Amino acid sequence: MYNICMAFNARPLKEKLHRKRSRTKSSAAWLQRQINDPYVAEAHHLGFRGRAAFKLQQMDRQFHLFAPGKRVVDLGCAPGGWTQIAVKAVRSTENNPLVVGLDLLPTAPIAGARMIQMDFTSDDAPVVLQELLGGHKADVVMSDMAANTTGNHMTDHLRIMNLLKMAYAFAVQVLNPNGIFIAKIFQGGTENKFLAQMKKDFKTIKHVKPDASRKDSSEFYVVALGFRGNDEA
Repeated sequence: MYNICMAFNARPLKEKLHRKRSRTKSSAAWLQRQINDPYVAEAHHLGFRGRAAFKLQQMDRQFHLFAPGKRVVDLGCAPGGWTQIAVKAVRSTENNPLVVGLDLLPTAPIAGARMIQMDFTSDDAPVVLQELLGGHKADVVMSDMAANTTGNHMTDHLRIMNLLKMAYAFAVQVLNPNGIFIAKIFQGGTENKFLAQMKKDFKTIKHVKPDASRKDSSEFYVVALGFRGNDEA
């Protein structure tokens, strides 16, 4: 089962941030970092739902990911920043929705996108997503999914790699030839074999750490361009 996602409640930035976390030492540090983060402030100013929107903007400027009329699937879409960027870039509308977003967490509706709350690891998630595409193939599949952390670096790395592999398996099923796959990866040592497979399926593979990524984070993004199609992969 899945749910259509909930409405977005806009509050002033500092009010939202102060309500976000309880006053533990770690949450106080988190709050201070958010308040002092220029990307957080700019996202709020521009109406983006998170600083991650700037990561996708940078990758789009660099690699020309989107174009009007393209169909996009956004995996791990909450709170919706990437979906907002995609909707505008492909000119998706309520009458002609070209963007589908999915997340385990509730995500507020975005005009021009079809948003669902669902666990991507469930067996029927790929089928539901394809139904929401209306029988069409996708031109871009993007994943900003991340597993809950345990504090153990290798365990956390393996969890994110498992999500990544599932997202990739879905992408190669639904992408049009010359389609694009974008996904978050955390460095940990097991990603090399996976990246080697991607090089067989796509014409060009790029590694990117956008300026909006935290400097102390091990995350980077892989941008796979030019899907060869199932007949060529």
